[in-house]
Amino acid sequence: MRDAGIPFGEVCKALGLPRGTVIHWFYGERARRRLLNPPEPARCPRCRPEAGLPDDPESYCYLLDLYLGDGHLVTAAKVPVLRIYCADAWPGLIGECERAMLAVLAKRVQRVQKAGCVGVQSYSNHWPCLFPQHGPGRKHERPIYLADWQRPLVDANPGSFLRGLIHSDGCRVTNRVVRAGKAYFYPRYMFSNESTDIMELCQHALDQLGIGWRMCRRNMLSVARKEDVAELDQHVGPKY
Repeated sequence: MRDAGIPFGEVCKALGLPRGTVIHWFYGERARRRLLNPPEPARCPRCRPEAGLPDDPESYCYLLDLYLGDGHLVTAAKVPVLRIYCADAWPGLIGECERAMLAVLAKRVQRVQKAGCVGVQSYSNHWPCLFPQHGPGRKHERPIYLADWQRPLVDANPGSFLRGLIHSDGCRVTNRVVRAGKAYFYPRYMFSNESTDIMELCQHALDQLGIGWRMCRRNMLSVARKEDVAELDQHVGPKY
């Protein structure tokens, strides 16, 4: 009766019992329900008593790099919002981004259409817990370091980490080389980023997988050897 919104006074009259007894029964029943149906554990793994790691480490590593490449975290709002901008040309990437947000923390994800891109966003007080790299200013103008709890997570999932990096600030292209008047074509991966810290994270992940790389320019990395491209294909997959 109380769950239906009936006032205590009317419940007491209907049962013919003192108000104190009804109140005692009511709150006793609520306590019993909490024991039989305990609340769900905190969705944020960092806020649980044991301060653990994300439940889906592969999705987390992928989402971390989408954030480092094309996202930002607004903490000045009443509820922090994580936004990642994906070009309209890559609808598959938009879907992957949304699935990663839901797997990591989000209960609801919004798609906000912009000029030429979609802002995939989710509101939660706990996004800052999972992305300690957020801060004022542009990412390439401030240090970007992995937290102590992030490092082993990324080291255990270098493939997913690289997948997020390539899907945000990288590409797989067909390179054309002309030798002795004959044209040769071969695939290679390119990754560019103005942040030297993020570039070093990419280099470290490639080294973990034994994939050779070289710097084409100050802010651009290339993976071109046939066997290295084939190995990276196993981890990155198509961007569509």
